[in-house]
Amino acid sequence: MYAGDKLGRRRSILIGCGILLIGAIIQTASYSLAQMIVGCVVAGVGNGMNTIAISIWQTETARPKDRVDELRLYLYAPLDCDLALSLAFQYFFAIVTVALVLITPESPRWLIMKNRVSEAQNILARLLSKQYNDAVVVSEIQHLVASVHHEAEVQESVALKEIFTFNSKQQKLRRMFLGAGTAFFQQVGGTNVIAYYLPVVLTRSVGLSSRMALILSAVDSMSLMFWGSMAALLTDRVGRKKADAHGRGCQQSGYVDTGCGFYFRLLRLLWNVAAFDSVHIPRRDQFSENAQHWNSFATTVNWIFVYVVVATPTAIENIQWRYYMLYAIFNFCFIPLIYYFYVETATLSLEQVDRLFEIKHDAGKDMSWADATRIARTENDDLQTPVEKDILSAEHCEIAP
Repeated sequence: MYAGDKLGRRRSILIGCGILLIGAIIQTASYSLAQMIVGCVVAGVGNGMNTIAISIWQTETARPKDRVDELRLYLYAPLDCDLALSLAFQYFFAIVTVALVLITPESPRWLIMKNRVSEAQNILARLLSKQYNDAVVVSEIQHLVASVHHEAEVQESVALKEIFTFNSKQQKLRRMFLGAGTAFFQQVGGTNVIAYYLPVVLTRSVGLSSRMALILSAVDSMSLMFWGSMAALLTDRVGRKKADAHGRGCQQSGYVDTGCGFYFRLLRLLWNVAAFDSVHIPRRDQFSENAQHWNSFATTVNWIFVYVVVATPTAIENIQWRYYMLYAIFNFCFIPLIYYFYVETATLSLEQVDRLFEIKHDAGKDMSWADATRIARTENDDLQTPVEKDILSAEHCEIAP
């Protein structure tokens, strides 16, 4: 989370891929368990940098209406190819990533943070397929500059202790917990029980052969692609809170179905698990929190709670059907938390999300979140202070009037 702001998004990804390649080489050349562990740790550092930098880079360069769609494509790319293919095949994806990063632009938001406004405007014009001095480009860059400077001004005036309070102006602590909460929901909700351990579930809980379990795992990956496409079309239309709650219900019913089938030893247990895997899990994962929580703190929490999933083989062996029921209970508990604590941010830009929390903080209980969202969506000039308006002049940042 620190390297991204210091080095830039592109440079962080390039360094992350370089570290990942070193780790992959160590793994491929391993002749002992100790060497394999070292290779995994090194590769993990690179993968961690990429996970954070790539997702933030995408959110800062994508249009608000496209942001979730692009993140979904990233999240379901074959990042864990070493789990199914040879260790050396990690090289392929790292090299492809490096090649693509070399021909793609830096984040305009990061460039403005570094006072490189002219470069940011040029990149924004290219992203929008417009001329450098086009009115739309000028308006967008002015609003972005104002937002970045406003955020910096607020941060300078806020004491460190206020960052760790829920009632600060930008509500940073609350927003950190909201992002971390979705990451927590994802892992404790059981997503990766299927994503990582479906062959284990099918062999130990259903009794299928290893070959058939692998075939169904491949079918599961294809179903993820289908539901991902559906989610890309509908998530922003129905709202992210509704999509998340709907997904939680699907997840809950899927685990109840599987747990009961395991307990009662039904003859149609295979069909229960197949329905659970092919319908409930992908739909929950795609229609709920995935692609919604990716900031640096949330990503850290996500990886921490991935360790919960590591217990799956042992848990299935020791507590059997109860293991699935745990995830059903967790998902049931998450639904009211989503409705009560989370804020709808569909189609809002990053700058509008910042203003949304500020507007609600200033208005307090007299204003609903829906009203604050409407104001943030339409607000523009009110965000700029006199100092910022001066910064935005052509004399200071080379922006056409």
